[in-house]
Formats: sequence, C-alpha cells, structure tokens
Amino acid sequence: MNTSSPAKSVQEFFIWKRISKHRTMDIYIDGSSQGNPGDAGIGIVFAEGDHTLKNISKYIGKQTNNIAEYSALIFALQEALVIKAKSVTIYSDSELLCKQLSGEYKVRNENIKNLFNQAINILRGFENFNIKQISREQNRGADKLARLAIKKEKNQNRRIAASMFRRGGKSEL
Repeated sequence: MNTSSPAKSVQEFFIWKRISKHRTMDIYIDGSSQGNPGDAGIGIVFAEGDHTLKNISKYIGKQTNNIAEYSALIFALQEALVIKAKSVTIYSDSELLCKQLSGEYKVRNENIKNLFNQAINILRGFENFNIKQISREQNRGADKLARLAIKKEKNQNRRIAASMFRRGGKSEL
C-alpha cells in the first residue's frame, strides 16, 4: 500500500486514490434523533458524481436532532480531510445548519455554537467549501444511514437485556 495514503485498509486506499485525482467531493449528511433529546445517529454518504464512494452510519448517544446534524457535519469534514479532499460540497436537509453556516441565521444556542465553531475551524483545511440545502427526499441515503445507526444500537441493547434476563440478571464479570 502507498505509504503516503491516509487509508487504513485496502478499500479506503482505493477510495483515497480515486479522490486524490480530483480532490473534490460531494458529501450528503444527516443527523437523526428519536426524541429530542433521544437516541441519535449520523449518516454520511461520500459521493463523486453518481458513484457512492463510502457510507458511514454511527450511533452518537443521546442528543438533540440539531446536535446530531452538526455531529454528522463535523464527522464528514474530518473524514474528508483525512482522505485529502481539497474541495467539498455538503448537502443537508437541515435548514438550521445550512443557514447558520451560510451566515443567514445567527447561532444562539451555546452547545450548537461550540459545534459551529469546530466546523468552521475544520473548514479552514479546505480550498473550497459549499453547503446546499436539499429536500429530505434528496437526502434519503444519509437519512437511512442515520436511522440505521439508532436501530442497530437499540437492537444490540435489546440483545444484551435479553441475555441478562436469561441468566437471571447476573453479570458474567
């Protein structure tokens, strides 16, 4: 494997190699929360034209929906820097996130303000950045990944609870 590649696997190496030719990336992001706050997940789709390069589905604990949206953004930007993308276009169905990043809305919430500032600092690592608000329908892939992260976490917790119930609630530690 090329030692100058930030890739951690053969699959990531080929993704990195493909992006490094153009260094431009389209990223679809979504954060989802079941309850507000509630179990939350992020979904990210890295694309180049019509080709999906990488999907990320990650559970992030109990969060508000807005925190989940910003968490998806930050995670996506960090990944894009790792694979040395120079230009990114972020697509999100979050009006709040898009309008705050474009300067149309002020950031008032302190928790969001910290995440906003973190995102702005990460954005300094790119030559070019665009953010576009899209419809939920256009963001189905990222939305599905965010909801899948929550579902997987809940299923895992159910399996643990069922296993403990079968053992009479005793831990095997």
